[in-house]
Amino acid sequence: MERDKVSYLESRKLVKRWRGPLPALINTLFMAVIFYATWWIFQDPRGIMRMYTPYVGYMVCRWLLILFIWVAYIFDFWPFKRSWLDKTHPLIKSMVLLAFSVVAMVLLIKVFFIEILGNFGIAYFDPARLTSMGITDFYAIEYAAEAIMMFAAIASWISPSWVLACENAPWQTLPQPARGITIVLVTFLISMIIYFLTMHSHMAILFYPWQKFTAICPPYWEAFANTVSGNFHIAWIMCCTVVVWQYETIWERYPFNLIKTNWLRRTASFFGIIIIAVSMAFFLYFCEELAWGEAIRGTRRLMAPDWRWLHVGEMAIFWLCPSLFLNFYCGNWPTKFSRPVNVMLRTFLTAFAAVVLYIVYYKTSHLFLGTQKGFSHPQQFPMIPVIWLINIFLINVWFMDGWPGWKAEPKTDAEILEMESKVIATDVKWTPKFGKGLIFGIAGGIAVYFMVINFIPWFSKVYTIIN
Repeated sequence: MERDKVSYLESRKLVKRWRGPLPALINTLFMAVIFYATWWIFQDPRGIMRMYTPYVGYMVCRWLLILFIWVAYIFDFWPFKRSWLDKTHPLIKSMVLLAFSVVAMVLLIKVFFIEILGNFGIAYFDPARLTSMGITDFYAIEYAAEAIMMFAAIASWISPSWVLACENAPWQTLPQPARGITIVLVTFLISMIIYFLTMHSHMAILFYPWQKFTAICPPYWEAFANTVSGNFHIAWIMCCTVVVWQYETIWERYPFNLIKTNWLRRTASFFGIIIIAVSMAFFLYFCEELAWGEAIRGTRRLMAPDWRWLHVGEMAIFWLCPSLFLNFYCGNWPTKFSRPVNVMLRTFLTAFAAVVLYIVYYKTSHLFLGTQKGFSHPQQFPMIPVIWLINIFLINVWFMDGWPGWKAEPKTDAEILEMESKVIATDVKWTPKFGKGLIFGIAGGIAVYFMVINFIPWFSKVYTIIN
């Protein structure tokens, strides 16, 4: 199979420049420096640009993530030539690709959302229009940024899902840029439909009186989410964003890649991700009730259902960070066992790392990031710094080929063919032994569930994360 028949990311392999853990340690230090420097310049409320308002900074984080996905996964780095990608130094390549992504992001936000939608379609996309109608500057900017950000949150789930779960079908054979344009337009349309079904009513109730002639007020989800806030949708949509990348990285598309029929595998993968994500969202909400007691509608902050749904999405994003780190910098360890066992061990390992990261973040973020101390303070949005860090991961691995700890080398034809086992698994067979393992796995999962729901109330009583 020719290298130009597969994407650039699939055609290369990242090789360590040094043995042992040194590349991972050097890259971790390199990214920490980049993270803190850029956070201070762009986001930190004590810094220079202070975009952490918080929604302006959040909007930028999410749209940068979308542009990186579009550039690397959907357009396969078009209009940049493969020869340029192969030969250009990682630092130069990353600066050019990052500048390209930032310019595209600014044009999309400023021209499409603010100037076109905000002035010819929906007023709340344009802060200036809201201000002219009597909304204060701060809330005008925050409302517009929230609406634009939430569209990005939906797209950051739908866009990679079409590439990874649906395998670009039915346009996988189209050349670039026809394939990229088609998939962007289709996923953009789906994202817009989901936005109007999930977030438009949330935006309508932010204004007084509620905009009941232009949206469903109160929204339909009030009956089962116990809130009129669109944070309920932020919860499960964020979980979808996380699960689609778990599916691609630490799970290696397992178990959906056991399905050999193309249309069935793609359909099962796409909707399976949604089912897993929604289940995870409700489970995390249940965990909050186990730790803090039942939510009470009408209260604020920690006890309020709307904040708790938001916090579900925040907890989910903590899981994505160690999963990507394990995949990018630790060789998706472990790899020596069977695929089901590897996937199980990675899931437990990254979930534990997410809990540790969660605790460390809430104990230290107010000291280093300029956020406010506490779980539910309006100036405490952990999704922003975590996604900012994830964006740096993506720049380092997708745009810089893992520099300085790694370098890109072309894969051989045999290595490219071996990648097909990720799409359709050949190392797992439906045998009696596999069936026995499946039964034990289900039983073990049930046991872990009951262990967790009994551990959380005890842990919350004996240990206080925020003093």
